[in-house]
Amino acid sequence: MSESDEGASVTSLVGQSSAWSASAAQISFNRQELGQLLNVYGRAVAAGEWRDYAIDLLKDRAIFSVFRRSSEFPLYRIEKNPKLSRKQGAYSVISQSGLIMKRGHDLKTVLRVFDKKRLQVVE
Repeated sequence: MSESDEGASVTSLVGQSSAWSASAAQISFNRQELGQLLNVYGRAVAAGEWRDYAIDLLKDRAIFSVFRRSSEFPLYRIEKNPKLSRKQGAYSVISQSGLIMKRGHDLKTVLRVFDKKRLQVVE
């Protein structure tokens, strides 16, 4: 392989990598969304319900998971999936069992599921 052939292959690889990075844009939460998520999280921590959180930024969605303890499965997952934005809404709250508790187009509205008064057994 000559130097000119080698240079051409490197150039084609660079062109491919930049095209790949442009097509593989990562989904994430913006500043306003993070503020809303951390506000709800802070209230639950103050109430002693949640103790830890994790943020996963995947190729097709972003996930904010909350935990009672860091060694357990997440109690709730708040997901942002832009592919569903025109259908059911980009935001959803999913329980530990996989039940979709609330889904919608507006994160603030979806997070209201945590504002509801907890049901308690009365003796």
